[in-house]
Amino acid sequence: MVITRATEYAIRTVIFLAQQPKDEIVLKKDICRTQEVTPAFLTKILQPLIKSGIVSSQRGVGGGFLLAKNPSEITLLDILQAEEGPLKLNHCLVDDGSCSRDEHCPAHDVWNEAQNEMIRVLQNYSVAELVRREKLKLAQRNTA
Repeated sequence: MVITRATEYAIRTVIFLAQQPKDEIVLKKDICRTQEVTPAFLTKILQPLIKSGIVSSQRGVGGGFLLAKNPSEITLLDILQAEEGPLKLNHCLVDDGSCSRDEHCPAHDVWNEAQNEMIRVLQNYSVAELVRREKLKLAQRNTA
């Protein structure tokens, strides 16, 4: 499984929005410039984030985007699922009974355990934590 480019840019965009002053509307052109993304691709990325309630949009003059939730309430899993849908490691985990081999397949339980662990890890990292980690890494790099 590889996280799509759209999801990668969505994560970067949400982190960027989280670094702005609370309730400050950020212009689309500023997101595009700082995240090195085209306006069309940014629109594609933002639509599911808006639909899922992670990002809000303001139309018209002075319009733009801002986080709809506190960064501590948004997890990496939230962003990933907004962009890609429910996290499913293998086809057999999509729906119970979707695979006739589930009951005796030696790998089924392993896929399920790995998927649950991945979900747990992604839920443990909020956008606020990622912002904190980035600041720490930049500070360490600047003192080195």
